[in-house]
Parts: sequence; C-alpha cells; structure tokens
Amino acid sequence: METAAAPRVQALADAGVPHLPAQYIQPPDLRAGPSPAASLSVPVLDLSDAAAATTHAVGRACAEWGAFHVVNHGAPAGLLDAMRAAGLAFFRAPMAEKLRFGCDPARGAAAEGYGSRMLAKDDSVLDWRDYFDHHTLPESRRDPARWPDFVPGYRDTVVKYSDSMKVLAQRLLCIISESLNLPPSYLQEAVGEAYQNITVSYYSPCPQPDLALGLQSHSDFGAITLLIQDDVGGLEVFKDGMWIPVHPVPGAILVILSDQTEIITNGRYKSAVHRAVVNADRARLSVATFYDPPKSQKICTAPQLVSKDHPQKYRDVVYGDYVSSWYSKGPEGKRNIDALLMEQ
Repeated sequence: METAAAPRVQALADAGVPHLPAQYIQPPDLRAGPSPAASLSVPVLDLSDAAAATTHAVGRACAEWGAFHVVNHGAPAGLLDAMRAAGLAFFRAPMAEKLRFGCDPARGAAAEGYGSRMLAKDDSVLDWRDYFDHHTLPESRRDPARWPDFVPGYRDTVVKYSDSMKVLAQRLLCIISESLNLPPSYLQEAVGEAYQNITVSYYSPCPQPDLALGLQSHSDFGAITLLIQDDVGGLEVFKDGMWIPVHPVPGAILVILSDQTEIITNGRYKSAVHRAVVNADRARLSVATFYDPPKSQKICTAPQLVSKDHPQKYRDVVYGDYVSSWYSKGPEGKRNIDALLMEQ
C-alpha cells in the first residue's frame, strides 16, 4: 500500500545519497551474498518443438525449477521491445509527471499506479524499487485513463501487451495441465476468470547494493507470472539451497510458477522462490505479468493428483483470503503457501 510520505527510490538515487537510508537495509541473513559458480542455469524451452517434447520439457522444468525461459512463444519481439521502451520512458520522465499517476492509498494494497511500496506494514524493510502497476484483466478492470498519457503510444502498447500475455499464459497452463495427464483446460478452469496485472519495476543504482534488495525473497501468490527484463540482470531464483542468477535471454519470456499452481498440482510442481538484487552502476527494468484467480475463487488440489502415496499437501483456500494474508504480513523471506500445509 502506497503512503503519501513514501519516498521514491529513483529520487533518492538521483539525489546521490551516499549511504542507504535505514528503512532499506536488509537484515544480515536476508542480504545477497556472492553468486555461486554458474553450474546451474534456468532452462530455456522452445515452444516451437514437437508437442510431446514440449510437454515433457515443461513438466520437467516445473518439477525441478518452477521457472523456465520460453522462446518462439508467439509474442512479437517488437511488442516486447515496445513494452520495455514504454516503461523506461515513464521512469525517465520528470517526477512531477510521474506523480500525477501515483497510487491512491485509499484504494488499499496493490493500488494501481506509480508507487514504491506495496505492503500494509509500516515497519517492513523497503525494497530498492519503484514500480507502475496496471490492472489489465478482466477488461472491466482495464482503465487506460489511469495510465501515463505523456509517453506516446503507452496506453495502446499496454493493451496489446496484455492481450498477448493472456494468450501465452493460457497456452502455458494447457501445456502444464497436459504434462500432469490432466485435461488441457484443467488449470484454466481451476484458476477461473483470470485477473491480470502488469507491473513495470525500475531498480535504480544503489549506493550500497550489498545491504539492499530490489525485491525481497518471495514466491508469487497467483497462478503464473510472465516476465521480461532488460540486459542488466539481477533476478535470482532459489534452487538446491543456492541463489541462481537468471541471466537475460534475448527474445525470451521467463515463466514463473506461483503458489496457486503448486496447491492445485499437490506440490508436484513448485512455485519458484525468487528475488531481485541491485547494483551500484546501472538501473534495471523488468515487466512482470501476473495471471491470477479472482478473489472469490476457491483453490483446491486436483483430486487426480491425490493418492495413498501422494496425500493432499495443502488445505483448500479462497484466493482473496490468501492475498490478504500476504499483503498484511509481507514475504518475510518465506513462502506464504507453507501456512496451508496439512499434517502428514
């Protein structure tokens, strides 16, 4: 939830603050350390491969990583470039222009618009990040008048990008369903009418990057997230006890499984724990498209994936209750989903 007094990280960086303000200093156990030797890398999957091979590869990546790049995904390269360029043009604009589209605190957590903090807790450590959040689906939520009007083509680009990511998300959910021998439409039907948000994040150069995080360790709480980034790098996923850098792949879209997909798949597929680290020299931009259930949707484990050998892992949950819990307490370096674990 944005507060009227919340500073913009970009303003701090542009002012050349020599030391990190206290509210951005992470506890020692949550700070980013040196990256491990590059022995592991997030899989890159080609969606133009034969259907059976693609389904197998997606299932393996979901089980082992919870995240993977896709190429030949059907989204035009020019549209991805245009979305990144529109976001960058917004953050390079004068502060007075950006503030015209600031988040409204009265709208509660995750209010649409330009902001720097999302949580309701006033005492939480802040991320070294600014963002612009767009409400894009269902179309009844989509109001381009709430989006910047001073960047040529911005609103039209966001609408086209939203529609393209919807198609890709639905395609991926079908493949993921098939990889578990579920009907192709299973995950889409379990998720319900999709609610889509598109968040452009801007990570300014940080005076003490070893003390801060651009985005704290967390797993996304919806169904699936599709992310594009620039060439700077900074995203990391947690696997096998290590933080693995997610190096940008030209033309690729990063797929991140979220908590509701883990619940539906009975833990066969894991939501990916990830974070963003920052650096002292270069700003970084990413665009995350969240594909989530409606707040009223009850999320249940697929009965086909429950057996004597694989008992149900998670309690059923109404998605709105799940989201409220996350926004009230924040990630705290943990997964919100663990609160739903059943006694085995």
